[in-house]
Order: sequence, then structure tokens, then C-alpha cells
Amino acid sequence: MRTELNVPSDLKFLTIVENWLLGSLEVELRDRVDWTRQSARLRLVLVEAYSNVVRHAHRNQPNLPVLIRLELRDQDLHLEIWDHGKGYDLSTYLPPEPDDRQEGGYGWLILNRLMDRVEYRLQVDGQNCLVMQTTLPQADKI
Repeated sequence: MRTELNVPSDLKFLTIVENWLLGSLEVELRDRVDWTRQSARLRLVLVEAYSNVVRHAHRNQPNLPVLIRLELRDQDLHLEIWDHGKGYDLSTYLPPEPDDRQEGGYGWLILNRLMDRVEYRLQVDGQNCLVMQTTLPQADKI
């Protein structure tokens, strides 16, 4: 299954983005996945990625579109978030230290903890692409 969503760069569309992603996956996977656990995980990933585009890449420019692509093969999920921002140089990223009480910098850490693979591609045809992949575990059969 492949699907995509073009959405304005505005946090008021966050619920629409969440419902699109989770609804698409639930229709396709049905009871093969523990939705209580996986929907919370995927919602957090999507909220982090989409809100970073809105707040940082597009800097509150709602006229810039965000393209979200979803591909699902069996239990393998591939998610792309495309933005029109200047991009972020990951070589400058330093993960937060446990004793620091910094406000930002946790997004990349969260995404890498919750997904199997995370990659950020700078300036692909004038856009940036955050690629995230994971294999969704089978639901436990009782």
C-alpha cells in the first residue's frame, strides 16, 4: 500500500495528519498489529516530525506545503516527510545530556529510539526529506 498527503504547514492540521496515517495503517493491517501500543508510538513519531517542519523548517509559513508519503509492505513501514526549509546540518547535532535541562534537541533522539532507521536527506530537488522506517511487530495472539 502506498499513499501520500499534502498538507499546509500549520499545526492546526496535526489531527488530520495523525488520522490519515493511523487510519491508513489500521485499514491495511487490521488486527495484525497491537494498535494500543503502535498507534501511540507512531503518533509520537509523526507529531515530532511534522511539528519540527512547521516550527523549524518552515518557520510558521503555512503557505509552504508538507508532503507525507507512506508505504507499507507486509509489516514494514516506510514514512517520508518532505519540507521546503533550508535544512538542518546533522553534523552539528549533539544529543542532550541526562543532567542538562535543555528545552530542545530531543526530536532526533526520540525518532531514532522509536524507529528502526531514520535518515535525513538535505536538498533533494530543492527539498529536504526525513525518511523513517520500522517493522511493526505482529499482535500477540491470545
